[in-house]
Amino acid sequence: MVSLIVAGEIGFWVVLTAGLLARYGLRLRRTGAAALALLPVVDLVILGATVADLRGGATADWTHGLAASYVGFSLAYGHRLVRWADGHAAHRLAGGPKPAGMPKYGAPRARYEWGVFALTLLASAVTVALVAAVQWLVGDSARTAALDSWYPRMGLVVGINLLVAASYTVFPKREK
Repeated sequence: MVSLIVAGEIGFWVVLTAGLLARYGLRLRRTGAAALALLPVVDLVILGATVADLRGGATADWTHGLAASYVGFSLAYGHRLVRWADGHAAHRLAGGPKPAGMPKYGAPRARYEWGVFALTLLASAVTVALVAAVQWLVGDSARTAALDSWYPRMGLVVGINLLVAASYTVFPKREK
């Protein structure tokens, strides 16, 4: 499973790079858009392989939960990541404007961090829903018991991100 997740991550970056190179380097806008539209297929392959592995009789371990987490975070953060990469590719390859970075200080930074928290909350909710769906699809709680550890793990991730976002609100970073 780990190899599949690593291959999926590599595949994500290869497809993203190919799409952006086609779009900006080769000036093939439709081809680039088509390649970028394939990015969710990587997630579906990982998710499908995870379910197939478990339905085929495998006993769940942490890697099956990691696959669900990968898909959850990819779905939540994917659009933002593609938009970020697209802005940088447009700047570097097509002479577009330099993308704005994240805000560094005060209320704008706090708003930014709350946006990150919202995406993390969404990613965690998707991960938990996928873990629950996989457990339901397999239908054997003895073989999927290891996936139960992903519920509190996602709660911890959300809690840490909540503390980070709240810290930027309560103790805003000030310009020197």
